[in-house]
Amino acid sequence: MLTSTDFSGLINDRFFKNFFPIPPSNDLSYGKTTPDFVLPNITQGGTVRLSSYQQQQPVILAFTRIFTEKQYCPFCFPHIKALNEHYQEFRDRNIELLMITSTDEQQSQIVVRDLGLQMPLLSDPGCQVFRAYQTGQALGAPLPAQFVLDRQGQLRYKHLFSFLDHNANVETLLAVQV
Repeated sequence: MLTSTDFSGLINDRFFKNFFPIPPSNDLSYGKTTPDFVLPNITQGGTVRLSSYQQQQPVILAFTRIFTEKQYCPFCFPHIKALNEHYQEFRDRNIELLMITSTDEQQSQIVVRDLGLQMPLLSDPGCQVFRAYQTGQALGAPLPAQFVLDRQGQLRYKHLFSFLDHNANVETLLAVQV
């Protein structure tokens, strides 16, 4: 699916840093606490520190692949829309859903506006959090992945990108026991 024919801004520093394929090599263990991070929350303003959710509520980290504010990964675009459409269902179950993108803050603001995102979109243009979670990369952007953390911040589920199984669907994420 082509989301735009405007390819301006596609070739940038992030593109070159993420060009060569690195497969997902995630060795984060189930039952262990995942790496903490602080990222800007484009949707609601301010910043989000992952560890602030510990002892409060479960968290789903949805790493997504957006090339620019005009170009989305064809596997991730429908996933982003599905997660956004079901965001209230996650909230009703006291689960926070954090979407993480490698677009910069300005690009991310356009994404939030254009897609009407309700869920927090966190901007990681340096891809440090993507690398800490070992999601892999290819052709100019980090790869998508999903992680479900229980209220203690321990990993309960992870899904890494493959061409056979791109992203964990909403039903799978909601079914994880947290």
